[in-house]
Amino acid sequence: MDNYQAPNLLLYYHPLASFCHKVLIALYENDTEFEPRLVDLLSEESSSELFAHWPVGKIPLLRDRLRQKTIPETTIIIEYLNEFYPGKDKLIPSDFHLALETRLWDRFFDLYVSEPMQKIVIDRLRPENQRDLLGVEQAYQKLPIAYGMLEAQLNSLNFIACDHFSMADCSAVPALFYADTILSFRNAYPKLTAYFERLLERQSVKRTIAEAEPYFYMYPLFDKIPKRFLKEKK
Repeated sequence: MDNYQAPNLLLYYHPLASFCHKVLIALYENDTEFEPRLVDLLSEESSSELFAHWPVGKIPLLRDRLRQKTIPETTIIIEYLNEFYPGKDKLIPSDFHLALETRLWDRFFDLYVSEPMQKIVIDRLRPENQRDLLGVEQAYQKLPIAYGMLEAQLNSLNFIACDHFSMADCSAVPALFYADTILSFRNAYPKLTAYFERLLERQSVKRTIAEAEPYFYMYPLFDKIPKRFLKEKK
């Protein structure tokens, strides 16, 4: 259409990638207008624009056309959105102490749930003679420690960091979604399970998972994804 004007924000992403889910949820929570640009990192044609803006080549990557800024890293992206494209809900509280808690638990999910989860998943894609058995064992050991700490943190909270949905909860969704396919928390951690179920009821989360569903077959532990997240084959 001749009158079409591209949104200020352009997001390079892939619907299957857990860290992309974190940013998508933040965008959807506040109905932030953006242009999604799906990137296949295995295709030079698909990924060349991403690498031109950010030679590290990691997704997600946010490009602000209005300010001519390139914003990498999920936490930095959400911080940027909170400052320059705020919506109806503040994903980082104004209160200093609550903001610190939010940032703490955001990093906790990234470093102590998502990172070991990805270590285990990526190792499955390697040839058998190149697998990191010790690294995978250490990753498996980290997950129950993280689950236990999250269970304790949720003792009197509906959300992980404060009394409302925040950046830390954006981080929680993909971390727990994929980690549950590796080492399930459902039988041993009731508060964590209830928390995850509450997150799954949010429209931003439902939309993100629904958009990822056509790509779930690419996930090495596809058979571990609960059937409720999969569309019935006709």
